[in-house]
Amino acid sequence: MKKSIQLIVTAFVSTFMFVQCGSQNSEETTIEENASETESKKPTLTMLWETPDSLFTNESVLYDESTGTIYVSNIEGQDPNGKDGKGSIGIISKDGKIVNASWVSGLNAPKGMGIANGKLYVTDIDELVEIDIASAKVSKKYKVDSAIFLNDLAIQNNKVYFSDSRTGKVHLFDAGSVSTFSNGNEGINGLEVAADGTLYGLDGSGLKKWNTDGSSSIINANIKGGDGLVILKDGNFIASKWQGEIWFANDTSQTLMLDTKEAESNTADIGFIPAENIVLVPTFFKNKVVAYKLDY
Repeated sequence: MKKSIQLIVTAFVSTFMFVQCGSQNSEETTIEENASETESKKPTLTMLWETPDSLFTNESVLYDESTGTIYVSNIEGQDPNGKDGKGSIGIISKDGKIVNASWVSGLNAPKGMGIANGKLYVTDIDELVEIDIASAKVSKKYKVDSAIFLNDLAIQNNKVYFSDSRTGKVHLFDAGSVSTFSNGNEGINGLEVAADGTLYGLDGSGLKKWNTDGSSSIINANIKGGDGLVILKDGNFIASKWQGEIWFANDTSQTLMLDTKEAESNTADIGFIPAENIVLVPTFFKNKVVAYKLDY
């Protein structure tokens, strides 16, 4: 009788262990499959629409979340540093229609844009231009000493940061005056401010961030020479390169999502509609803005 009981117990334990091992193996297989799926999923851009090609030499796109307005800076010529008075700011709709190609005209070579206190701030070669949005009129121009090629612009708490690609400086406009926030940034271009107030940018050394004292550190050294920069909410970034590339990046990796070099279509200072994950791409010499859906 004892022997029979022992045999039954042994059989039960063996069966229990088999079931447990089988369940564990199944769980491990599922985890591995899920990990594989995660690793294989790459960020992508899918084209949604493009405007007519009548936004001449468009360099930058800015989406205003408060109104849904999309602003486009148009150099309107072949010289991105020419003081010819031909530059303008246009407005397009969220479905790619041109609302007003020359909402504000009479600029030179407008590039980066940002909004604060009802004003649209625009870099224009060696000046920071302030446009009153309600009246669509230039309200002030701030001459920047030693400026050569003012480029991108980012705003946080009414502080306006803007880059000079030729001098390697990041300037700060605050309370009506311009100062130099940071020096020695080779080919500095794209700027963006995170929700916590940290300034990020793109220069010849890669994707970097600045401390409040103007010192900086590199986040990703592989994204060199970028143009436009978008900060996503989860520690990721989108970076464009003017030659025709758009990258998805973070502090450990980077993925090329779009390459339009063969089509000779530039990807300049990109804009972003965060609620819909839409990337807005100014194509410069192609004279149109193209919208892409971001999936990642």
